[in-house]
Amino acid sequence: MFSRSVFRSLAADLRLSAPSSISSAAPLRQRACLHQTALLRTQQQEIQPQSSSPNSESSLSATPRAQTSQPETKNAPKVPSYDPSSPSSIPQTRADVPIAKQPVAPAFDSPLEVTKSLMSRLPHLAGQSPHYIVAELHARPYLLTEGDHVRLPFLMPKVKSGDILRFNRATALGSRDFTMKGSPHLDERLFECRVRVTGVESEPMRIKEKTKRRQRHTKQARSKHRYTVMRVMEVRVKTPEELLEEGAVVIEDNEDTPKIEARS
Repeated sequence: MFSRSVFRSLAADLRLSAPSSISSAAPLRQRACLHQTALLRTQQQEIQPQSSSPNSESSLSATPRAQTSQPETKNAPKVPSYDPSSPSSIPQTRADVPIAKQPVAPAFDSPLEVTKSLMSRLPHLAGQSPHYIVAELHARPYLLTEGDHVRLPFLMPKVKSGDILRFNRATALGSRDFTMKGSPHLDERLFECRVRVTGVESEPMRIKEKTKRRQRHTKQARSKHRYTVMRVMEVRVKTPEELLEEGAVVIEDNEDTPKIEARS
């Protein structure tokens, strides 16, 4: 059995030997923080040249720095960037539209045939604006006027924002007092309906759970559809002078030709 005095002497010996153990652990800490000591040495080396030349106006670092900006050229022309959202970049007339964005002109083998009654009432319809049109796209009718925004129920392929499209299939075209109906469609040389693709919209994510009988596994079907958005830029009826310049031929009245009816 050891006495209390022996324990006290052992504790005093441990206290005296504690600094030696701390000093022995110091190299391990230095090894663990080796990257920090390397950073301190590099900082001290950069500070020493500054302290050796106190009269110098600016200190230069030994390590070269990469150039982040390009030199400015005074005589270089400024190229304006195209921004579809800005109103200044939107073309006001058809001549301002780029050639690549303009629609392809239709080609026909036979001239347009117009009846006498249609030619007599066409100036009244063309002079009364605004006009509306019932255009068909994939066998779906759309009632459109100039300035309307249309969201198609599908994503139209191979079109981009800013493209100009022309609707050439219409069943009716009219104004406040007159209506021109086709049988079943109007000739596309009688009118012009142009739309501009403004972008693509997407609906919120829909999750539908699908289960089968006598099975404890449930599947989730996710769907997020996208739709093409357009804006109607022009709905116009051509005048008799324009039709005659394009080579239209005046014929007698016929049941198959389109007619202009006045609203009662």
